[in-house]
Amino acid sequence: MGWSITIDPLLPLSVIGIAALVCLVMSAIMIVFNSRGSLLRAAAMTALLLGLLNPIIRGEERQVLNDILLVVSDLSMSQNIGARTQQTEKTAQALKQTLARYKNTTVRWVKTGLAQPSAGNGTRVFETIETALSDVPPERLAGIILITDGQVHDVPQNLETLAITAPIHSLLTGDKNQGDRRVVIERAPRFGIVGEDQSLSFRVEDLVSAAKSSSNTLAPPRKVSVTIKRDGKIIETLQVLTGQSIEFPLAIEHAGQIISEILVSPGEQEITLRNNRAVITTQGVRDRLRVLLVSGEPHAGERTWRNLLKADAAVDLVHFTILRPPEKQDGTPIKELSLIAFPTRELFSVKLDEFDLIIFDRYRRRGVLPLVYLANVADYVEKGGAVLAAAGPSFASPLSLYRTPLSSILPAAPTGEVIERPYRPQITDDGRRHPVTRALQGAQGEKQNWGRWFRLIDVEPTGGDVVMSGPEEKPLIVLKRQGKGRVAQLMSDHAWLWARGYDGGGPQVELLRRLAHWLMKEPDLEEEAILATQSGGDLKLERRSMKKTTPTINITDPDGEKNTIELDNQQPGRWTGVIKNAKPGIYELRDENLSKLAVFGTLDRKEFADVRPSQSVLKPVHDATGGKSFWLGEKVNLPAIRQIQPGRRMSGPGWLGIQKNNAFTIKSLKDVPLLSGLLSLAVVLGLISLLWYREGH
Repeated sequence: MGWSITIDPLLPLSVIGIAALVCLVMSAIMIVFNSRGSLLRAAAMTALLLGLLNPIIRGEERQVLNDILLVVSDLSMSQNIGARTQQTEKTAQALKQTLARYKNTTVRWVKTGLAQPSAGNGTRVFETIETALSDVPPERLAGIILITDGQVHDVPQNLETLAITAPIHSLLTGDKNQGDRRVVIERAPRFGIVGEDQSLSFRVEDLVSAAKSSSNTLAPPRKVSVTIKRDGKIIETLQVLTGQSIEFPLAIEHAGQIISEILVSPGEQEITLRNNRAVITTQGVRDRLRVLLVSGEPHAGERTWRNLLKADAAVDLVHFTILRPPEKQDGTPIKELSLIAFPTRELFSVKLDEFDLIIFDRYRRRGVLPLVYLANVADYVEKGGAVLAAAGPSFASPLSLYRTPLSSILPAAPTGEVIERPYRPQITDDGRRHPVTRALQGAQGEKQNWGRWFRLIDVEPTGGDVVMSGPEEKPLIVLKRQGKGRVAQLMSDHAWLWARGYDGGGPQVELLRRLAHWLMKEPDLEEEAILATQSGGDLKLERRSMKKTTPTINITDPDGEKNTIELDNQQPGRWTGVIKNAKPGIYELRDENLSKLAVFGTLDRKEFADVRPSQSVLKPVHDATGGKSFWLGEKVNLPAIRQIQPGRRMSGPGWLGIQKNNAFTIKSLKDVPLLSGLLSLAVVLGLISLLWYREGH
């Protein structure tokens, strides 16, 4: 029980104050003029004023409140290096034993650094502190102890915003005598135009140990070996000086994601090799897709190709239709033959490599294109180009495009027969596995009920994949990888019937669009591919293949551990699997034919920019709050812990202090008046009576 004296005025204090002033003046006058009974009159007025103030003795029943100590364990990725995780666990256990003897202190244990790996913001200790103390009154906070390597990335710029009056201490994990080598990315492209180079800038740094320097002081320059990879393949090995900025041209070779790696050889001192490797993810985009469409003669399906390609704003289309052979002489004036002369040399010799796709639509040998130019086209495919041959009846004749140098790249040879009867195009077993024809609209059943076509050029496949068939399962669409390029053959000129909706139509636009984009190496249409996508905390894998056997993926995780995963067949040509609770970083995915790099989460460059344990980062916080940092060492040597009264020194050599606040809450109150109304009245009347008695004698 605590006691105190308070007042409960019977009149407003302002009125009592005026009365007191009047009484004081009157008493002073009487004393100065030595009036008889002046002291008794002053005493009577004082008793009257005290009665009006109504003094009370107040008793408080108090409940002492425990102080609250916050202990924050840093479990960020840099704390997984070496023995830091074990040091953190041992320190937490030792603190629990030590703090158990302070019965008047409640310890709150919180962890930080367990956010989703996609955050990429480094170690956020003070965000965790703010959340943990949201319901703690400042007068109850005994202090904060951090178990960390000292690399904290959200230290407030203005320490007054902390609004913490208790000490903040840190217990530092890691070896303070180790230095580290790292790769620093100065500038990296996020996007790039296919076929162009982007500039990549980086440097290699050797950092001295935290025991030798409190800042990022560099060791003397030395030559080191740097390997640069693109999509898992080594493209160059360099010898560079540490601390020197290096400019490197990064080639954007294809559309889609391009993963580039910079790997530097280990240094004399290394805390971790994870920051010896930097990864840059660049999205390759095509500026414009240039397509050359050569129609051998006007026909109903010609406009279908033109409309399809012109509908894509990213496509630059060059279209020529051969209206008549050069040998035809019918007296038509030259000005009425053509507005533009067919620039054969310019297109098929000078600028051939500038096209992403060449389409021959019902083309036949008519002397317009010399054989040497068609040989150029075959060479263009071998070097990485793409050709689509949409055949008409002439393909089965002596004027066939197959009877040119293009025969070396075409995957199907004509038999000389043209089949002209109704049939419904069907997807083959290979077609159900190929991305071009898999899951086309209306292709879910065993038999497709699309609209009928009426012509098919009979061919014998010499290679590639037959993905669609016509009557008697004869090849309708054949796809082939040739050299570095790709070739497709469409053995009918009746695809336009679907565009017109004849007999119910079919997925003409989607089929031809996929066909064209597969030829131009669209990553989403690769039939042999390993794909990886992030889903929450899992990494989902997908293997696309034309094979019928179940593939096995060999995985190397970010820590270098190797294992395998069996995939489930979801649909023809598509197998999937999941890596549960994936670690942030780079995964290497391989099977017998393919390799793929997958980046899971955000590669937290801030977290691994400097992994040396550090006292300097948190020093301003310690100085502002009276705290201190302590090296734990390999054997986890805790400093002594003392309870200190507020306002005193909170740390010293080998010890740290936590505040003893003596906070309490009031459970009940008991008031005892010093002067009751009757008592104060009796005192006043007694003094007045005594004054009268004195005046009468």
